[in-house]
Amino acid sequence: MQHASPMKDALDKTTVDLLPQSSLLGYARMSTDGQDLATQRTELLQAGCLHIFAERITSARRDRPELERLLDYLRAGDVVVVTRLDRLARSTHDLLDIAERLRLSKAGLLSLAEPWSDTTTPAGRMVLTVFAGIAEFERSLIAEHTRKSQEATRAHGVKFRPKPLLSSEQLSHSRVVVAPDGSDVRLLPQTERGSMAHFSLAPGAISKAVAHRTIEEIWFFLGGRGRIWRRLDEQEEVVDVYEGVSITIPTGTHFQFRSDSDKPLQAVAITMPPWPGEDEAYEVEGIW
Repeated sequence: MQHASPMKDALDKTTVDLLPQSSLLGYARMSTDGQDLATQRTELLQAGCLHIFAERITSARRDRPELERLLDYLRAGDVVVVTRLDRLARSTHDLLDIAERLRLSKAGLLSLAEPWSDTTTPAGRMVLTVFAGIAEFERSLIAEHTRKSQEATRAHGVKFRPKPLLSSEQLSHSRVVVAPDGSDVRLLPQTERGSMAHFSLAPGAISKAVAHRTIEEIWFFLGGRGRIWRRLDEQEEVVDVYEGVSITIPTGTHFQFRSDSDKPLQAVAITMPPWPGEDEAYEVEGIW
């Protein structure tokens, strides 16, 4: 079926003119393996599409390779044709973004199931303009509601947490401190809920026996060989530790570790919540 060029008012600067060499380009999308693209392809071919870009991908994905290929392939005057708008866009905001990209490319949009969205006509362009206004109005309402809710919450004495910051740390540049157990520690990034550190115990060295008052930790050993003693209530054990071994140290656990090889015993520790300060650890009686 040939897509006829619409009559256009000479003063209308928004409607796309179909050029003689322009094409109808189809886009088809299905979300799951159980669905079939054949029906969409048939409808798009019957509508006169000369080329169809099709993909099987969920609409939740932001990256849709075939859609990007289609948008890159466009020429001025081309029209993107879909069977339904939900095959093209994930949301009203997404639809408006795609429609704007088409406008900047001097291309049009047509949905076979929703002819009111035909941006090659003044009426279709007007409908999308109204949608854009509604979307902007919704965003302003949400922003205003959020602001008023925060003001009311603050009035009741509730403090908002600062926004989390993205951080990174190179191990070789980290500051080295001595832990309460005597090992060398390099402090790594932390968040509000936890911190990370790299620690090393010299070959043949034995740490002090300590316990933690409020925190718990997970250790992952990176190198060397040794042993660690842990005691919590009625539980007590000594385990071998080496590269690839992971252990937990619950709050209140008495522990002591040693390096038994000719290489430092090294591990990364996750501390939850973050390490609170020097008074967190206290010495206890160990076994070495």
